[in-house]
Amino acid sequence: MAMTMTQKILARHAGLEEVSAGQLIEADVDFTLANDITGPVAIREMEKAGFDGVFDRTKIALVMDHFAPNKDINSAQQALECRAFARRHDIVNFYDVGEMGVEHALLPEKGLVGPGELVIGADSHTCTYGALGAFSTGVGSTDLAAGMATGKAWFKVPPAIQFVLKGKKSRWVAGKDVILHIIGQIGVDGALYQSMEFTGEGVADLSMDDRFCICNMAIEAGAKNGIFPVDDLTRDYIRGRVNRETVEVSADPDAEYVRQIEMDLSALRPTVACPHLPENTKTVDELGHIEIQQAVIGSCTNGRIEDMRVAAELLKGRHVARDVRTIVIPATQAVYLQCIEEGLAKIFIEAGAILSTPTCGPCLGGHMGVLARGERAISTTNRNFVGRMGHTSSEVYLASPAVAAASAVAGYICAPDDI
Repeated sequence: MAMTMTQKILARHAGLEEVSAGQLIEADVDFTLANDITGPVAIREMEKAGFDGVFDRTKIALVMDHFAPNKDINSAQQALECRAFARRHDIVNFYDVGEMGVEHALLPEKGLVGPGELVIGADSHTCTYGALGAFSTGVGSTDLAAGMATGKAWFKVPPAIQFVLKGKKSRWVAGKDVILHIIGQIGVDGALYQSMEFTGEGVADLSMDDRFCICNMAIEAGAKNGIFPVDDLTRDYIRGRVNRETVEVSADPDAEYVRQIEMDLSALRPTVACPHLPENTKTVDELGHIEIQQAVIGSCTNGRIEDMRVAAELLKGRHVARDVRTIVIPATQAVYLQCIEEGLAKIFIEAGAILSTPTCGPCLGGHMGVLARGERAISTTNRNFVGRMGHTSSEVYLASPAVAAASAVAGYICAPDDI
């Protein structure tokens, strides 16, 4: 039976020769993940169920990133609960202030996820790791509790949509524009419980940071996961990071897809998702004059070094508009250090931006940039629901680092070529 990339990974982890869409399976997991919000819930559920140990202390990550450094007593208490659990079970991959980063940037950087692996995390953007040719997906904290204790999880095998990419991106177009265009085309439920599988010669024009961004936002189309085939760029990325044997999978030529969508990367323009859904997309040319009060460049979607470099290129020798608070958040400590070593930190500060410690912070309206009544933000984050970044009357426009940086300078949402 012909299978997609996702189906092959699920079949192997379930110990089966083949699986088909809709089939229920129990599969072994290679890695599990929780953060300072979802971790305590999973820990309590695990202990409530009577488990007194974890399946493998090296295959669990607890990352304190959402409200870290802790913003109030409640967030401090949540982190304390995770710290106590990590000490009690000698969890190897526990990342706290000073070592942590935004989880979905940190795990690939540390080599904790790799091609052909099955990863679950109690965070919806766990689908990010599909950029490495893995099957990774978000689960509830109760499912994660079972995964941490037993190393197993139940899945319904998803059908797949094949996205055939061709052509090359023009200047200032990035992975964020690719995925926003796709979500605008198919809608926030256009891939509901389906696998988004990316293929075609256009894949070679996408950097690893582009691919991480695209897979990160697969969930915004309702997808179970997003996944790219492994190529030389993937192999270069994991070399020196992933120190174990991995398995590369590719879809069978006659694999069955729900539908196939062709996409010419050369036809794309910088794209923005307007309030209050990621599917509400327009190119910057179609927007009109929209003034902003805040710009956020960072998150698990766009906080990697490539994103920082693009933003710095546009901010160098310029200053952000007087009324625009500009917050730059490197996704990990390693990215933060690169910003310092490459002189990007100096550019950001001289441009009137602030450089934050790695954190999810404003993405979910947590801290480090919560919006007041009626304010607008341009943001490189992944969601713009009502009240996502603060007051319910505030508005969030999603965009690439290039568009966010240019808009911070202009004071209104614009294309990079317009400043």
